[in-house]
Amino acid sequence: MKTTKIISEANSFRLGYRGDIEGLRAVAVLLVIATHAGVPWMLGGFIGVDVFFVLSGYLITGLLLQEIRETGHIKLLKFYARRLKRLLPALLFMVIITSLLAAIILSPMEQLRHVDAARAASVWLSNIYFPLTNFGYFDKSLDENLFLHTWSLGVEEQFYLVWPGLILFLLGTWKWQGVKQDLSRLFYGMIATTALFLVFSVILSYVLPLWGFYSMPSRAWQFALGALVLLWTTQKGKNISNISSLHTTQKTSRVLVMGGWAGIILILASAFILGPNQTYPGLWALMPSVGAALVLAAGSTGHSVGVTKLLSVAPLQWTGRLSYSWYLWHWPMLILGGFVFINNEHVNNVYLVVLSLGVALFSYKVVETPIRRNALLSSRIGLTITASLILMLTTVGISFAWKSTANSWAQSTEQKIYTDVRSKVPVIYGMGCDEWYTTARVRVCAFGDKAAKKTAILMGDSMMGQWFPAIAPIFTKPGWRLLVLTKSACPMVDEPFFYKRIGKVYAICDQWREQALNSLASFKPDVVIMGGSASYEYTRAQWVNGTKSVLEKISPVAGEVYILRGTYILPFDGPECLARRAWQEKGVAVAGDCSAPAGSEHFNDVFKWLGEASADYNNVKVIDLNSLICPGGRCYAELNGEIVFRDAQHLSVDFTKTMTGKLDGLIMGNNKPESTKAGAE
Repeated sequence: MKTTKIISEANSFRLGYRGDIEGLRAVAVLLVIATHAGVPWMLGGFIGVDVFFVLSGYLITGLLLQEIRETGHIKLLKFYARRLKRLLPALLFMVIITSLLAAIILSPMEQLRHVDAARAASVWLSNIYFPLTNFGYFDKSLDENLFLHTWSLGVEEQFYLVWPGLILFLLGTWKWQGVKQDLSRLFYGMIATTALFLVFSVILSYVLPLWGFYSMPSRAWQFALGALVLLWTTQKGKNISNISSLHTTQKTSRVLVMGGWAGIILILASAFILGPNQTYPGLWALMPSVGAALVLAAGSTGHSVGVTKLLSVAPLQWTGRLSYSWYLWHWPMLILGGFVFINNEHVNNVYLVVLSLGVALFSYKVVETPIRRNALLSSRIGLTITASLILMLTTVGISFAWKSTANSWAQSTEQKIYTDVRSKVPVIYGMGCDEWYTTARVRVCAFGDKAAKKTAILMGDSMMGQWFPAIAPIFTKPGWRLLVLTKSACPMVDEPFFYKRIGKVYAICDQWREQALNSLASFKPDVVIMGGSASYEYTRAQWVNGTKSVLEKISPVAGEVYILRGTYILPFDGPECLARRAWQEKGVAVAGDCSAPAGSEHFNDVFKWLGEASADYNNVKVIDLNSLICPGGRCYAELNGEIVFRDAQHLSVDFTKTMTGKLDGLIMGNNKPESTKAGAE
């Protein structure tokens, strides 16, 4: 994203430096970093990327029109060479250094989660790689990938690839079009492009949320919006040679200046108002995009007043110049720092952000600027493109070698035990009992004697599914059969919620729950064991009323109903932490003791709310096994030689089996019940 600007000269149209654009870059990158660093009151800072997209549309369109005006055509290879020289070296430097640090700090199985993403980032295909990545429920979240932030760079590069052709087509440049160049056609063509791809983006955001967020076509309207601002703020004629900076009246300038203030307010308001619980981009992206457009329009007057003057202050200029390098480095520093200082309360994201700024400054001074200003590369287009391709292929080759080596490391004796526990899940998942978000169809999996007179039902989300290895031996004894009705991430709370993993309201969960409860009633079970995670972001009223709504349908048709309290969640992945600790014994990093305080205020509140919800039902009890899972108020990834968790929240299969005797005593009455009447505590 080259530092450029439009300046006003009579009968001219040239690009140069513009302070407000540099300042807007600074605002955009600061918003992104603030959100990634976890600033609690700024969950929507990711909209800084939208600002960058509008800026790119504005600047690249201006550069292309200037070239057409001066030479009558666009030298595509020269255009691509400039983009490669400007953006690729710093990107590949970040990818290689980050990969090297990951190989030192992360365990082999963790490294394998980042290798393919490093390769995709090296060739600007991250935004295609991430939506295509295996999207299983137990797969690690994309939010923890070291190269996730490079998706926006993929969008930008794909935009650069197609944009010159679109500009030439809308202008009517090619002879086969049989028309003369017409700036008006370009202007109205950009209006049509903005409208068409905005509609496409909104639809895709709801139908395929991941593609709506990551794909270039879904963001094309933002680039076109930037181009529209450029075209609207220039004096246009039929012929490209007549294009010049727009001379505004005092009244128009005043309106544009006021619009600039409105634009910066829209951008900042977006960062405060928006968050991960909205389908994005959708229509929400209009807020920061229109805001950026208004700021750009205000700066086109050529007067350093209002928001244009504010954005031109020295600190923002300095930050704007570093924005690309800082964007590249802030994310891997935050992620890797989180792994290194897993239990160090004195090291937080503020220090990691400062560290990333220092690394970005080094990259800017040593890699980005010298290569961008290299005279030989500037004059030798073929050399620039060839060198760029060689560097990209070399980085891809390094990633293949890294993957092969990490695979070998992961199979070593000290690492394989952690790899195995991660992949070992209850058998119900291999049987198709749980179809997650793909369908509302109820799949009942049966175990034990089909002709048994007594029936037990295990029902809930994956946090209930984890208990199957402990519960199955109890209810597959003679005279019993066990039925399993589970859907991952679907709580036994009759309330809708926005599911971040799929980017929309989890309506299929509501449909499945209703059908599953109807199925349960038809079985008239003797025992129902239900529950789920306590992590759902419901209010007290939603937890209480939503649970009551479920119990109203279960309690009358069941003999005994047991609600298992939600298991505590680790702030890190258990096996990965253990594997990293074993790996780092050979290195220099420190992983901590792979333990954390048990529970949270929210988890304790949910337990109380479940008690309130079930207090009126004589056949409903709540079972709390968390003191056995996390003794002494602390959760350990490994306890008495047994790996407790298979990720951050689900218990390992082998550890769960050790709970069979305890559950047998509580549910079947072989021991004095330690279950508590809900709400008794």
